[in-house]
Amino acid sequence: MATKKNEFQAYTDFIMDKTVELLQIDSPTGYTDDAAAWVKKEFEALGYKASFTNKGGVMVDLGGKDKKNGFLLEAHTDTLGGMVSCIKENGRLTVTPLGGMNANNAETENVRVVTKFDGIYEGTFQLINASIHVNGEYDDIKRDFDKCEVVLDEDVKTKADAEKLGISIGDIVCFEPNTRITKSGYIKSRFLDDKLSVGIVLGFAKYLKDKKITLKRATYVHVTVYEEVGHGGCASIPEGVTEALSVDMGCVGEGLTCTEKQVSICANDSHGPYAYAVVKGLIEAARKMKADYAVDVYPHYGSDVEASLRAGADMKHGLIGAGVYASHGYERSHRDGAENTLKLLIGYLA
Repeated sequence: MATKKNEFQAYTDFIMDKTVELLQIDSPTGYTDDAAAWVKKEFEALGYKASFTNKGGVMVDLGGKDKKNGFLLEAHTDTLGGMVSCIKENGRLTVTPLGGMNANNAETENVRVVTKFDGIYEGTFQLINASIHVNGEYDDIKRDFDKCEVVLDEDVKTKADAEKLGISIGDIVCFEPNTRITKSGYIKSRFLDDKLSVGIVLGFAKYLKDKKITLKRATYVHVTVYEEVGHGGCASIPEGVTEALSVDMGCVGEGLTCTEKQVSICANDSHGPYAYAVVKGLIEAARKMKADYAVDVYPHYGSDVEASLRAGADMKHGLIGAGVYASHGYERSHRDGAENTLKLLIGYLA
């Protein structure tokens, strides 16, 4: 007997499909134009007005009645990555991280080096002297960006060889996402933070359009492009907004209760508590929608909405997201987590 689909399954399918599409577009923080153009196009395809901010983010108007009590959803499409900081005499590249990229889990990953004027070259991020059969200290070396390098997949033996390709200081290094969806519904990839949330917000926008729902409050989406370096949400808050919600990854790990199949509601993170009334309202909405949720305190976390408050915005704030394990590494979530986050958004706003 075929399994009966719930009313949200088609939207969850849409979310997963769009997330996979976006994950294939390289967008380390500072190099996000292609991803932002995709985001703008996707919201416009759903029938919404979207525009670029001066910083390169995307602002979308979802409609709504009360413009004096507006609501802002914030997600981000910038990711971790790297930048060429030195071309070594042997033609290999030293990289400085963009955002919180960690050399421990980036080692052996395939990369793309995006030059400013001369195209894209492939390579691999490796420990210096990476052959175990040669390097007797392989196990003892602390992995950091000074001990690793990009080995280009080109016939490069000297610094001059690399420079002839057009590679220069400040070029962007994009790490392969390695996206995979399992039969059991898990999605594994680098950069689910925060492209899964962009997919979820797109799914929410599609739901509103399909169901012909006019929201009670004027509601906007800001897909930011500098969240990973802390100032994504510092600007471009529409007039009349009194409350904002970051849709970012929910943390999964020891000491926390959330799983990849749930939506996480954050009560407090490294920057302090989220608005009590918002946290309480999100819990009530999750219960109303029968969304599987967890409430947690994140020990090492900051969000776009906090950047908005630090920039001087006078508004209440909250943070939710589908549970994601192995954050800032090879991340894993589940379609159920995406669906529960969608249900929470519907219950809180629609």
